[in-house]
Amino acid sequence: MAQKIKLLFLCTGNSCRSQMAEGWTRHLKNDLIEVRSAGIEKHGLNQNAVKVMSEAGVDISGHSSKLIDELDIQDFDYVITVCGHAGENCPYFPGKVIHKGFDDPPALAKNASSEEQALKHFRRVRDEIRNYVETLPQSLDE
Repeated sequence: MAQKIKLLFLCTGNSCRSQMAEGWTRHLKNDLIEVRSAGIEKHGLNQNAVKVMSEAGVDISGHSSKLIDELDIQDFDYVITVCGHAGENCPYFPGKVIHKGFDDPPALAKNASSEEQALKHFRRVRDEIRNYVETLPQSLDE
């Protein structure tokens, strides 16, 4: 059996997008990819992200927000930045850094008129992240 690819999803606060990406990767690609997520900053786990992932059958409620400094970045084969800020501030990494940006659900939901309206933004980004994760690991070397 081939060794699993070691992948890190990186975003600003490790609260939403990178957490969803980690959850989807564990759920869909656990046999191929060893995955973690972290942030440039630590914002805590976003409860709306937990809620919409649970709706899709993926439990991320046990995840915690981590700083990139808490992980040995040398342990990863790939770093995927999921927001522009993380892409611009990713520390030096000797492996391959890939940028795959997704909209920020909390920012989009900030002016929503109801919780349901806010959750629509989270669900859309959740589904976009799932679609991307389904392309892994093949898309890593494109």
